[in-house]
Amino acid sequence: MTTPLRAIMVAVSPEGVIGKAGRIPWHYSGDLKRLKRITMGSTVIMGRVTWESAGSKPLPGRRNIVITRAQLAGVECFPDIPSALATVQGPVWFLGGARIYAEAMQYCDLIDVTYVPDHVDAAGAVLFPKIDKDQWEEGPITDHEDEPALCRRVYTRKAAAASRPIA
Repeated sequence: MTTPLRAIMVAVSPEGVIGKAGRIPWHYSGDLKRLKRITMGSTVIMGRVTWESAGSKPLPGRRNIVITRAQLAGVECFPDIPSALATVQGPVWFLGGARIYAEAMQYCDLIDVTYVPDHVDAAGAVLFPKIDKDQWEEGPITDHEDEPALCRRVYTRKAAAASRPIA
């Protein structure tokens, strides 16, 4: 039996910034279009701040889960990633923030990174966690198919490191 895809999707600045002041510090409609296309019909898991930065409303056409100790209106909430994953069938995309990404790496097979050219002052910014090169195989940098100003890279879990928790 194969385990369904579990993956991280993230956009980062050259400094590794993923957010600042509770918001994403750039806007690329082509990247949002790709996010929608890739995650449609799957489960998306995010932290509370990411949920709030998306307007505190579910992304349509996907099962939305927020990892938080609070109970939020209009969305399923779980206290941790393992309890959320125990209820999921099918593909899962982790959408942030930094703590969710750091913890989700142990459950994922793939990290889909979009590189934005916008330089963001890192003071007070939220950074994407370091990708352990012993655990992850770095793919080539490719053009972003929906946004010419951006490029992408996919990291896949190395076979020797493939024993992720089932959760």
